[in-house]
Order: sequence, then structure tokens, then C-alpha cells
Amino acid sequence: MVTLAEVAQHAGVSASTVSYVLSGKRSISVTTRLRVEQSIRELGYHPNAGARALASNKSNIIALMIPLRTDMYVPVMMEIAIAVATTARTHGYDVLLLTGEEGPDAVRRVTGSGLADAMILMDVELDDERLPLLRGTDQPSVLIGLPADTSELTCVDLDFKATGALCVEHLAMLGHRDIAVIGEAPAVYERHTGFAERTLDGLRSRAQELGVRLLHRPCEGGYDAMALTLARILDERPGTTGFVVQNESAVEPLLALLRGQGRAVPEDVSVVAICPEQVAVQASVRLTSVAIPAQEMGRHAVDHLVAKLDGRGKDEVVLIAPELTVRSSTGPAPSAAS
Repeated sequence: MVTLAEVAQHAGVSASTVSYVLSGKRSISVTTRLRVEQSIRELGYHPNAGARALASNKSNIIALMIPLRTDMYVPVMMEIAIAVATTARTHGYDVLLLTGEEGPDAVRRVTGSGLADAMILMDVELDDERLPLLRGTDQPSVLIGLPADTSELTCVDLDFKATGALCVEHLAMLGHRDIAVIGEAPAVYERHTGFAERTLDGLRSRAQELGVRLLHRPCEGGYDAMALTLARILDERPGTTGFVVQNESAVEPLLALLRGQGRAVPEDVSVVAICPEQVAVQASVRLTSVAIPAQEMGRHAVDHLVAKLDGRGKDEVVLIAPELTVRSSTGPAPSAAS
């Protein structure tokens, strides 16, 4: 491995000058700094992370808290995580992934140990137990998600309330008056997870405004759970002609069950999904959907966090407007078509 002393010798300067160029703690002439930087590139020198952290009081690491729960759709979470990691790297930061369900303890561990310079938190609940700790520390943080109280916080998320409203508007415009929402697993609502609660709020409020009947039923996902959920929906609301699905693992079982019952999509029933683009286009019926902008969410979170680290950022809420893409799974309600 190339050492700092070898860089100094190659550049014709002292080792302390190289150190000052790397840390930025002292002003170095442009000519000298460029010569040192050229030597670093030519020799392929990489500063020791531990020594650099001690010298600068910075780790150049961002902690990403992403609890990997069995009731969440992990591919979306990982797509966000990859976007965070790749964007962080462009800013000169690495990412420390914390996947346990530690809650406030994870925040204490990061703030108390100097493991990372800043934090990004995911899987945000409306009354998240981690938030008082974030508000009580000087360490910069960004939430990917929206709690009930966003004061003194920076949050980035898809506007899930507007997403729910958009799905109802689309089906109502097609003449559907009885709509069923197949939601996430019950535990997601029991935790009052922000994205699920806000979607439901948007669905219900817009349905009421449009005079549409709405029925919401959580679902564990998978064929058996979806079969029970669908049977319950059709027993309680036999006139249901529109479905909104916010549960990736329930999408294909729902389509299979509807086919098995002789209900054609979209001639007899319409289906709108809130899901990643890949899930929508690869389904057995190409789904009208609102995509989850996972990469955009990850990029925005890092950009805002780095701005805070540089002293340029401020607390704010950034909501990404939803976009509905119409495909093969929605059409006029049967009565409207006739």
C-alpha cells in the first residue's frame, strides 16, 4: 500500500503538507495542492479511514437505518438503499447499513459512538419513537417517510395521500362506485407506518368527496391470504368493480383469483396498483399503477443530508408528486360500459 510519506516524497513536499491537503485544516497554495493531488492520483493513494476520522473528526460515513421486516416488500427497500449508497459515493461518503429492528437504540448507538456523520431513517411511523432523539441531537438526519409531526425534521417521500386520491379519481372517472382497497399486512397498520396510513387517508377522503363507496382490507399477501380477503370483500360488497392494491405480494394472487372466478380484467373489474414499475409491467395483466420512485427518494435524501453536513441545508418536507400510468387493467365499470 502507498503511504502518506511516499506521496510527500513524490510531490516534493513534507508529510504534514500532504496531511493538510487531505484534511483541509490549513490553507495550502493552489500550486502545491494541485501537485499533491496529482501525486495522490498517480500513486493510487487511499488515506486510512481510521486515521482520517481521528484527524478530521469525521468518518465520511452515513448511517442508513432500514429495518428489514417480513411484512415489508424488501426489493423496494433495497432499491432505495442502493440509490442512497450510489448517491452518497458521489459526495465522498460511504454507507453503513443498519437492518435490525432496534428503534431508538440504533439512533443512540450512532450518535454516541461517532460511527457516522449523519443518518437516514426509513420505515417511518406516524409517532416514531426515534424522532425525539433526532430532535435532541446536532447530528444531521433525513427521514425517507413522513411522521405525523414533521417539525424540526427533514423528510423526503412520495406524496402517498395524493397517491391514494389519484387512484380513486381514476376509477371514479371510469364509473366505478364500489372500490375495494387491498392493503399491506395488518402489522403495517398496527405500527401506524406512515406511507400506508397516508395512502389510506387519501383514498378515504377523496372517495368521500366523489361519493364513492370504499372498503379497505389489509392482507398478508400470498394466494391463500388473498383468497380469504377477496372472498370477504365480495361477500360484504358483491357489487365491487374496482380494486386498489397496495401490497406487491397480493398482486398476482388477486389476478389469478379473479380469472378463476370468471371475472375479466378490465371488462368486469378494474385493478390499480401502487407498486414498483417492474411489478406493474410484469404482472399477468399489465397494471395501471402509481410507481414508487425509489431511486428518486434515495437521491433526494442524500442530497439534502449532504447539504446539511455542508451547512447549507434546512429542515423541510419534500413530497414527490405521484404519476399514474394507465395500462391494461382498468376500464369502464360494467354498468358504465353498457
